[in-house]
Amino acid sequence: MPVHSSKKWLIAWLLILPVLLIRGFTTIYPSVMTFYNSFFEINMFTGGERRFIWFDNFARVFTDEKVITSIEFTVIFTAMSMLFHVILGLFLAMLLNIDFKGKKFLRTITLIPWAMPMVVVGLAARWAFNDTYGLVNDLIRRVFPGFHFDWLIYPESARLAVILVDLWKDVPFFAILLLAGLQFISDEIYESAKIDGASKTRMFLSITLPLLTRTILTLSIFFTLWRIVSYDVVYSMTSGGPGDATSLLAYRIAIEAFTNLNIGYASAIAVCLFLLMAVFSSLNLLAIKRQDQ
Repeated sequence: MPVHSSKKWLIAWLLILPVLLIRGFTTIYPSVMTFYNSFFEINMFTGGERRFIWFDNFARVFTDEKVITSIEFTVIFTAMSMLFHVILGLFLAMLLNIDFKGKKFLRTITLIPWAMPMVVVGLAARWAFNDTYGLVNDLIRRVFPGFHFDWLIYPESARLAVILVDLWKDVPFFAILLLAGLQFISDEIYESAKIDGASKTRMFLSITLPLLTRTILTLSIFFTLWRIVSYDVVYSMTSGGPGDATSLLAYRIAIEAFTNLNIGYASAIAVCLFLLMAVFSSLNLLAIKRQDQ
C-alpha cells in the first residue's frame, strides 16, 4: 500500500476515534454494566453495597406480577400499535399521494402531531379522556347525549386510550415515510396496468403493496423498537395506572431503578427488555430476508 494512502487511513481513524470513544462510553459501557449489575443485589442505602446473587433477579422477573403485567401490555401495545401503523399509515400515504390542490399544505400539517413532544401529548390526552370535561366524551355526547365514561379508570379502556394516543402521534410520520416510498413507484407501471385492464384494487395488490413491502418491513423494525422502549406516553398520561394496567416495561424499569432503588433488579428487567427487542428485530429481519428471496 502506498505511503500516502496509509497516511490517509491514519488520519481518517484519528478523526473518527473521538466519536468512537464517546459512542463506546455512552453506549457500550452502560450496556455492559447493565448486564453486570443484573447479577447483583445493590443496596443504594449503604453506598451501593453489592451482593452477588447469580440469577435470582431474573427468577424474580418471571414471578413478579407487576413485571409480568408490564411485559403483557408491552407486547399488546407494540403489536396493536404496529398493526394499525401499517394499515392507517398506508391509507394516509395513499391519500396524500393523490394529486389535488393544496396537497403540499396537507402534507405539512399532517406532521404536526409527530412534531409535538410526547410528554405534552400525554398530558393533553389525560385531559382529553376525562369523563366530565374531556374532548373525547364531549364529541361522543354530540351524537349520543348523556354518554358518560371515564376512560383512564378501567384497565381495558386505559390501555386502548394509550394505544390511540400513540397512533395519533406517530402514524402521520409513518405515513410520510411511506409516501416517500410511493414517490419512487413509476407512473408508467400503473399506466401499463390500466391498459391491461387492471382495476385499482388489483393495482394496489399487485403493484403498490409488493413494491412497498420492503419499505414497510424496514420501517417496522425502527417503529417496533421505539414502541418497545416507550416510556413518556405512559409517564405523562396514566403513570402506569390504573394499578399497573398501562405500565410498559421501560416504565417499570424506571420505577424499580429510580423510585424503588432496586438497581440490580431493574438491570435484570432491562436485560429482558433487550432480549424482547432482539426477538422483534430478528422477526422483522427474517421477514425482509424472505421478501428479498
